Amino acid sequence: MKVEIVKSIHKQLVEYGMDAHIADYVAVIIQILIIALLCIVANFITKKIFIRIINHYVKKTNFKWGNIILERKIFRKLSHIVPALIIYYFSSTFPSHQHWIVKGAITYIIIVVLTIIDSFLNAIDDIYRTYEISKIKPIKGYIQVVKIIVFIIGGIIIIAALMGESPVILLSGIGALSAVFMLIFKDSLLGLVAGIQLTANDMVRVGDWIEMPKYGADGDIIEISLNTVKVQNFDKTITTVPSYALISDSFKNWRAMQTSGGRRIKRPIFIDTNSITFCTEDMIEKFKNIHYLRDYIISKEREIEEYNTNHEINRNNKVNGRGMTNIGVFRAYITNYLKNHPGINQEMSQMVRQLEPTEHGLPLEVYAFSNDVRWVVYESVQSNIFDHLFAVAPEFGLRIFQNPTGYDFRNVLEENRFMKGDSTP
Repeated sequence: MKVEIVKSIHKQLVEYGMDAHIADYVAVIIQILIIALLCIVANFITKKIFIRIINHYVKKTNFKWGNIILERKIFRKLSHIVPALIIYYFSSTFPSHQHWIVKGAITYIIIVVLTIIDSFLNAIDDIYRTYEISKIKPIKGYIQVVKIIVFIIGGIIIIAALMGESPVILLSGIGALSAVFMLIFKDSLLGLVAGIQLTANDMVRVGDWIEMPKYGADGDIIEISLNTVKVQNFDKTITTVPSYALISDSFKNWRAMQTSGGRRIKRPIFIDTNSITFCTEDMIEKFKNIHYLRDYIISKEREIEEYNTNHEINRNNKVNGRGMTNIGVFRAYITNYLKNHPGINQEMSQMVRQLEPTEHGLPLEVYAFSNDVRWVVYESVQSNIFDHLFAVAPEFGLRIFQNPTGYDFRNVLEENRFMKGDSTP
């Protein structure tokens, strides 16, 4: 029937007085224009009518995953098959070129189908991301593996269609090329194995804060794919880390800290050892007026008094027996201060301890946990605590150690001049 249409057009042109050879070419051109017009009309009807009806229906019914499917344009890509089917149907009107037209149409249809499968798999990943479990067990890596397999099979089918051979024959030759495939897809295979291990062992999740100095990564994981893990650093730069590097190399994951409800504060204050001394009676009376120390001082004073009395110790010399020191009282003050601080997690470990003295003095380390793991809040709490401790240390007769500065040397020189009676500036 399709050939008869061409013959009918040819006959009509000859009857109008056109040369038979020219009529052949004109008939073919007219046939091509008719097919092209049919393709344009079919594509227009499919996209402007059927696709719009489907989109309207999906939006109207508020289908949960409908918007995701529409965003991936699965139905719109499906409409591209219609023109290819029309060309395939009318290929017989060009007997001398039918073979290549059919191959071209089939190849185009296969490519469209591959793009549809690609969009469908992306939609599955998008839908999966709407669930909380996607942060714990992402599937993007597995979807990428499926895509690779689909595209390899699609490529084999296309090559087989163009060669006019069975795909089975080409598939049988893949065994001989396995070593080549292993080399080409080395990173993908390593990434697949790493992805399985990362997911099975729950080593990383999307949203985890990780540190990996070797790769310059220090921030939150924003994506886990087959080959790479994307980390958004705190300066908003993106670091891409190979998936298998998280298995072969060491990295720090801060997730446990974030879920624990407390972030560690571990910082020393360096006390000038020359300022450490026994407490005098005046100092003890002064400390009793400090809110966080009153109960401690009264209790400690009674305990020391009982000990010295029971052991008949002569306290005329401070070396004998037991006595309070300003560093010990300051340590007790810090302990009570932390116990009453609203920014400290009272359910987690707290400690104020002395570290080994160094050339910088005696380190008095504060060890505690904030009750808010957010970085800004944590730094604020930590800063407020040490602001206070630096300010109150002189109240205990203690000096905070720091290396001499030009200002210190200037004061020494001025004091020496004053002692010598020299008023020269």
